[in-house]
Amino acid sequence: MKQSAGTLLYCQGPEGLEVLLVHPSGNYNRKAPWSIPKGEPGDDDDLEATARRETLEETGVVAGPLMSLGFADYKKSRKRIHCYAGPAPEACSPNPASWEVDQAAFVPIDKARQILHPDQCIFLDRLLSDMHRI
Repeated sequence: MKQSAGTLLYCQGPEGLEVLLVHPSGNYNRKAPWSIPKGEPGDDDDLEATARRETLEETGVVAGPLMSLGFADYKKSRKRIHCYAGPAPEACSPNPASWEVDQAAFVPIDKARQILHPDQCIFLDRLLSDMHRI
C-alpha cells in the first residue's frame, strides 16, 4: 500500500477555526478536491519528517509542534494518508511553493469540509475532537 504523510495546520481566523489546505496544479486538476499538504516518504524517511518537509515544500510554511491524527485509507486508490496537526505559526502567509500546487490557503473549517478530498475529512473530525479534549 502506498503511503503519504501531511499536516493539518490550523489557526483562528475571522470566521473561527481555519485549516491550511492546498489544491493540485494542472488543467486536469481544475475540478480536483483540495488536500492537506502531503507527500510520499523516501526509503528512510520518518512520517512526521515527511509531513513537515512536504508542508514546507508545498506552502512555504514551517510547521511547529505536531500531534498525530492517525491515518486514513483512500477508498479507491488503496493509499494510506498519515496526518499530523498543529497550530500554524503566527502571521504565516502560505503560498504555492511547488509546481505540484496552484493554491495554498487557510480555509474556514466548514468550507474545508466541502472542498477537501472526502477520504481526508476524517482528519477534520479528529482535529476538532482533539481540540475539545485540550
